[in-house]
Amino acid sequence: MHPARWRPILAEGLVLAACLLAAPALAQTAGGEGLSPTLANIKATHSVRLGYRESSPPFSFLDHSNRPIGYSLELCDAIVDEIGAEVDDANLKIDYVKVTSDDRIPAVVDKKIDLECGSTTANAERGKQVAFSPLMFVAGTKLMVPKASSVNQVGDLKGKTVVVTKGTTNEQAMHNVDAKQSLGLNIVTSGDHEQSYQMLVDGKADAFATDDILLYGLIARHKSQDKFRVTGDYLSYDPYGIMYRKGEPQMKEVVERAFRKLASNRDIIPLYNKWFVARLPTGEKLNVALSPQLEEAFKVLDESN
Repeated sequence: MHPARWRPILAEGLVLAACLLAAPALAQTAGGEGLSPTLANIKATHSVRLGYRESSPPFSFLDHSNRPIGYSLELCDAIVDEIGAEVDDANLKIDYVKVTSDDRIPAVVDKKIDLECGSTTANAERGKQVAFSPLMFVAGTKLMVPKASSVNQVGDLKGKTVVVTKGTTNEQAMHNVDAKQSLGLNIVTSGDHEQSYQMLVDGKADAFATDDILLYGLIARHKSQDKFRVTGDYLSYDPYGIMYRKGEPQMKEVVERAFRKLASNRDIIPLYNKWFVARLPTGEKLNVALSPQLEEAFKVLDESN
């Protein structure tokens, strides 16, 4: 990470994150009576539906057996444990539901999933529709280009084709920078990050714009370090969170309690290192150290200090 580049947008982002987390919380409900709608349904069905992504390593992706794994899913597992304590059911079943960038928010709103465990940016616009967990990662839009490309900054893309994944904040970020710098970009969309990556491989785009950590993850996953590189300044600030339904203070308290326990028990940093520093179960190694911004966010959650 390059802290100096974050400073102009970091303060705004942290204020936004504080606003998104400002709703009041309710105390635990004894005996399962008066549970919020999501928790009441979980208690009735004895199951929690987790939304996962197929190609957002290391947050949420498929292993060699097509089993959903990742950092976000492990955070969701901790939330499921806390939900179990709240509804007095220690043996909740987990149902995995595939979501995409485009349908993940409707999946939460329309009650198709209870938690979205992917790589989703918490922002004010999305905060009108859904609620977010405390900060779990800080990313930003960058560009992936072929190694031999002359593109080093977004300005070098004038008149060229950029692929973005539909329904992402990166799509809006590229339209914003296109308008601001009058670049005349041809911005095309695909259904998921894997498809966007493939468009770059096939020469159908000059650059792929998405969050930097996802670009590094895709390059590592495809072992294409000799073919592609990540370049440019950050074009957006993207604080990630776990999504769940808005307007349920009791669910909010359960989610935040799970994060506070992870931080207070010193479990959250080893969990981070498992997915971002150590070798992944699928063999890749990202070597992305904990950023100062995220370390500070985790310290804020630590109630043992």
